[in-house]
Amino acid sequence: MPHERFKVRVTKDHLVFCCGHFISYRGHQCERLHGHNYRAAVEVEGPLQEDFYVVDFIALKQLMREITDELDHHMLLPTRNPVIQVEECGSAVHVRYEQRLWVFPRDDCVLLPIENTTAELLARYLAGRLLNALQQRENFIPEVLRIEVEEAPGQSATVEWRLDASSQ
Repeated sequence: MPHERFKVRVTKDHLVFCCGHFISYRGHQCERLHGHNYRAAVEVEGPLQEDFYVVDFIALKQLMREITDELDHHMLLPTRNPVIQVEECGSAVHVRYEQRLWVFPRDDCVLLPIENTTAELLARYLAGRLLNALQQRENFIPEVLRIEVEEAPGQSATVEWRLDASSQ
């Protein structure tokens, strides 16, 4: 007998977040400050629940929008980067890379517990936040969760989280 799997996907214009950022690369270089109009998409896989859906589209869209709205129109700064130092100084954030120094208003920044603000790590951050929100607010744990972050048309990264069968 065939085994059914269902998948829902949400990618909407309101899952866009416009942010400034810069990354370190090749272990010792740092790109210039710039920004992207990021677009997020989420896929959830699992069996149908008793209401005959994998997860409520409305709840999924609302949770994802809340998370992306927190990032929108902010400077994204990685707090775990080995070569970029981020320090909160009262109402400002000081960011250093070698001899370069940036100072941003604290309210304009989102300090992310990641190593770099790459599309890959932004996708992983969003997936972790969404997974936690689904568990806490919807009492739902998907079998598979995928988050795609597009930083430019045709240029995106995806993370996939799978429920470990041994944890069920």
